[in-house]
Amino acid sequence: MPADASASVPARPRRLAVLVSGSGSNLQAVLDRIASDPGFGGEVVVVGADRPDAYGLIRAEQAGVPTVVQPLGEHPDRAAWEEALRADLLTYDPEVIVLAGFMRVLSGPFVTTWSGRVINTHPSLLPAFRGAHAVREALEFGVKVTGSTVHLVDDQVDHGPIIAQQPVVVHPDDTEDSLHERIKAVEHEMFPACISLLCQDRLEVRDRTVVIHPHPDHPPLDHPQEETS
Repeated sequence: MPADASASVPARPRRLAVLVSGSGSNLQAVLDRIASDPGFGGEVVVVGADRPDAYGLIRAEQAGVPTVVQPLGEHPDRAAWEEALRADLLTYDPEVIVLAGFMRVLSGPFVTTWSGRVINTHPSLLPAFRGAHAVREALEFGVKVTGSTVHLVDDQVDHGPIIAQQPVVVHPDDTEDSLHERIKAVEHEMFPACISLLCQDRLEVRDRTVVIHPHPDHPPLDHPQEETS
C-alpha cells in the first residue's frame, strides 16, 4: 500500500463504497464523521447490501447516497453473486471498500480488485473469536476482556493486517446484546478514524504490521518539551 510520512489529505476525497447487511450503525458513524470533519479524506459514493430489508439502505437514502442490492439467493452460486456485486460497485468507481457489518465472506477475486483498500471492523480482539458469532463465543468462553478490531481484508476470514484495537471489559451480567452494544460504541469512534487514515494514505503494511504515519500538518515532537517554572 503506498504510504509515507509526507502523505496528506488527498486533493479530492477518496471514493468509498460501504457494504452493510443490517442496521447500518457503523455506516451512520462514518457518514456523521465525514459530515463533521472536512479533513476526513473520503466520501461515500454508494452503499451496497446483500439484503433488501437492511436498514442501512434507508440510512443511505436519507443521506442522499445511491444504493445497490444483490441478494445471494437470486444468483446460482456465490461466485455469480460476488461478481454481480463487484460489477454494481464498479459503476461508481470506488477506491476504498468499507465492510460495515457486512455479513458475507468476500473471496480473493473480489478483494484483489481493491487490494489493500478493503477495511473491516470485527467485534473481538483478533485473532480471538473470528467469524460471525464473535460476541457470543467470547461470552461462552468466559473471557474478562474482549473488544473491537479494525483491519485490512485479505483472502482469509478476519485475518488481514490489524490497524487498531480497543478493549471492552465483559461485565458479569452481560448478555450478547448488552456486550455487543458496548463494543459498537467503541467501533463507532475507532472505525471512522481508521477509514480516514486509509483515505489519507497514512497506512503502510510491513509484513503483518500496519504502521500509521503522522499527519504532515501535525508532526510528532522530536524531543519532549522541558518543564518551565
